[in-house]
Amino acid sequence: MAGHKAAFIYSQAFEGYAYPEAHPFHTERARQVRRTVESMGLLGGPDRVCVPPVAADRRMLKKFHTARYLKALKTASDGKWNLDALHMGIGTPDCPIFKGMYEYASLATGATLVGADLILKGDIQYAFNPSGGYHHAGPEKAAGFCYINDVALGCLVLAEAGKRVLYLDIDVHNGDGVAEFFYERSDVMTISLHEDPALLFPGTGFVDEIGRGEGLGYCVNVPLPVGTYDEAYLKAFRETAVPLIRWYKPDVIVFELGADALAGDPLAHLQLTNNVYADIVHWLMELGLPILMTGGGGYHVENTVRAWTLAWSVLCGADSFIDMAAAMGGVMLESLDWQAGLRDRALAVTKQQRDAVEPAIEQTVRSIRETVFPLHGL
Repeated sequence: MAGHKAAFIYSQAFEGYAYPEAHPFHTERARQVRRTVESMGLLGGPDRVCVPPVAADRRMLKKFHTARYLKALKTASDGKWNLDALHMGIGTPDCPIFKGMYEYASLATGATLVGADLILKGDIQYAFNPSGGYHHAGPEKAAGFCYINDVALGCLVLAEAGKRVLYLDIDVHNGDGVAEFFYERSDVMTISLHEDPALLFPGTGFVDEIGRGEGLGYCVNVPLPVGTYDEAYLKAFRETAVPLIRWYKPDVIVFELGADALAGDPLAHLQLTNNVYADIVHWLMELGLPILMTGGGGYHVENTVRAWTLAWSVLCGADSFIDMAAAMGGVMLESLDWQAGLRDRALAVTKQQRDAVEPAIEQTVRSIRETVFPLHGL
């Protein structure tokens, strides 16, 4: 692995698992990203490599989840289900039972942990697991399409190795499972930008949820109003996350890149283009730190695939070249009507939208600066 800068973590084994057909979560997103980045030449060369995952074992999973929960999840995956499992969220419409769900969740988690291990060994600078990002799962709860919390485990493994971990979550839903687990700790700072939790699952992530005890000020929530567009989102990011990340001085970044904040997602109400994601990845890279990036939400499949492909191309340092080649008739994603590469076209912002979004963003920024910043001398 020596000499490789970025690792794309994937295996065809993922393709043997799928949520029920009517479910909005489509596991094939990762397969499509893998196929697309390969077709664009973004898996070969001296700086990048594709690495197969190894399923996380029960010992590792018990660092976050209870033995009782893991047993119920495995039993349900094997076709035996009871009310105790239902009380733990297993077998609900959000988290249905499907064949091999335990094995799938263990493999997805293992992919994130392989990325963490490669970073800890110094073998790579950046790792991307498009099959990860299950940030809603709790120690004894399946929730929000998530069964095993790979990103919390990734943060935990890095923290146990003595690293100061910054967990950044830009999924449209609050990263509640991760935030709650580290709520009283300061070795993992969690920052989540998400749609207003008064309107969207999971109903957590208000600005006054800022940690407790040793973790006071190390949990940061940036709720965003319906209709938030690129300029407003980046303003919120620059004025809250950026100064806090610089102050925290992390050793490593775990980055949950849910694509459901994009305009057109059927389960949410923000109006972003994937240019925001590219800008944030660029900024994170400027810090010169290792980055463990995962997928997450994203229920418009084509938009999600393009966003994650773009994010990987940024990590590879190839985004400008790829977009130029695509615009000149190079390799394109299938069935796209936008012929200018991976980046989305700019979206028009109406006066009504600005008038609704800007005051809410200003209030959120002000609240965080009044409650969290003083705890850190900012």
